[in-house]
Amino acid sequence: MPTHDDTHVLQQTVGRRGFLLGAAGAVGATTLTLGESALADGSRSIGKVVPRPSIPKKDLDSLNLLKRMLSFDTQNHGQGGTTKAHAEMLKAVWDSAGVATEIIPTPVADNVHLIARIRGTNPANKPILILGHSDVVPVEKENWSVDPFGGVVKNEQIYGRGALDMKGANAAFISALLRHLAKGHTFDRDIIVLTDADEEAGEYGSGWLAKNHWEKLDAGVVLTEGGWFLAQRDQRTPMLISVTRQDKVYFNIDLTATGTATHSSKPMPDSAIVTLSRAVAELGDYLAPVHLTPVTRRYFAALADATEDRHWARAINMMLKAKDQRTRERAARLVASRSSYPYLHSALLRTTAAYVIEEAGYKENVVPSQATCRVNCRAVPGGQKPRDFLATVRAILRDKGVEVSLAAPPGVSEAEQLAALDATWATPPADVETPLYEALHAAAHLTYPDAQFTPALFEAGTSLKPWRAKGIPGYGVYPYVISNDQLIGMHGNDERIWVDALATGTDFMYRTFDRFRSR
Repeated sequence: MPTHDDTHVLQQTVGRRGFLLGAAGAVGATTLTLGESALADGSRSIGKVVPRPSIPKKDLDSLNLLKRMLSFDTQNHGQGGTTKAHAEMLKAVWDSAGVATEIIPTPVADNVHLIARIRGTNPANKPILILGHSDVVPVEKENWSVDPFGGVVKNEQIYGRGALDMKGANAAFISALLRHLAKGHTFDRDIIVLTDADEEAGEYGSGWLAKNHWEKLDAGVVLTEGGWFLAQRDQRTPMLISVTRQDKVYFNIDLTATGTATHSSKPMPDSAIVTLSRAVAELGDYLAPVHLTPVTRRYFAALADATEDRHWARAINMMLKAKDQRTRERAARLVASRSSYPYLHSALLRTTAAYVIEEAGYKENVVPSQATCRVNCRAVPGGQKPRDFLATVRAILRDKGVEVSLAAPPGVSEAEQLAALDATWATPPADVETPLYEALHAAAHLTYPDAQFTPALFEAGTSLKPWRAKGIPGYGVYPYVISNDQLIGMHGNDERIWVDALATGTDFMYRTFDRFRSR
């Protein structure tokens, strides 16, 4: 049942538009009585029945659409994925709804972007851009229990590479919009849906697209991947609905050890691999200091209010109220240890370091002269600066026999790279007083009435940089409640989400877009 606040949201929306169509009836509302439409609370409102495009029912079903998306192998091994066939499938979906589309090829063969544009009724309103990437990270197929490109449903979950990140979100976004179009609804502004390539890696992602085709992407606000919908300890009951308004700062550090190259039958004590391994073990035990910012303070305060675990709530509040760093660090360890999502909540508190690529050697009877390890780091904007974390790493490893360097594009010095990271670190979070943020908030109240809603920091990164550089607000959601095991499956093995959570998340997106209806 709607809460008092939900009723206010409904009344406010009804007063502005005359009616608010609920997502629960989005697919099956083809039998409405002439002159009536369904309200979110199940009531009826008199209005003109408008023509509806003949959109296939399978496209209105986000699970069906997701299965088809997952069947395309769009793995990105570092130079872009093969996304053309996936884009052509989605183009046919949009074509059936009468939506204008354009496939934009990149210089890499079969690597393309797809833009769909739903025309609005008021050109004075800047468009909303829905940004979802089509490429996915590679799979270790031998470690999956199912075909990662089979769209397998088992144990009430849909499995597949991209099920969570982010074809599942794309399916919810697109199906929700198609449900509106199937009812003959129009929006008060253009809605641009960009299914982009090279988000996971490559030279021709959103930055390249924005540089070459900005007129197709110019918008007033952007929605992409990001905020998590977290559950109570049962891993199913909605607890916290978060919308990210800021990403952590992405940077890489390389550790390099050198030694004597020689025949493997006569190993020497200055082995590059051994030296590197000792340095990695030393750094691996280090936790960067906790830094709370206005964004993360608001998030953790909402988390304390949302959880049914009073002991955990007490630990969170202790951390938020700590007067000194020592007390804050102790409370933060307790917060992470008691969390049902411990790695997420630890990552939101500090700069993280992940050991992702190690390279050494080229033949089994040769001791190599060099060994390297790439360390992927993410800093909290407004917290510890990347340059300060780099200095700390160098201090920890000063006498460990390794060189510590900041990775940078060719021709870019360390000083220049640090200056660029400083600028990203200082970028303010997106404004929360925008129509899209308010629509997400209202939809959360209607769809998840017993859960808390909050803006948040995204522990990872997105394709939002070109829009943020122009001061355009960008937000993120993965619109489905997930468990911690599902969260760990992101970029891992047996990636999956709950089937019913996807359905509810599609309803959530339907209600979000409903706030922009002109009829």
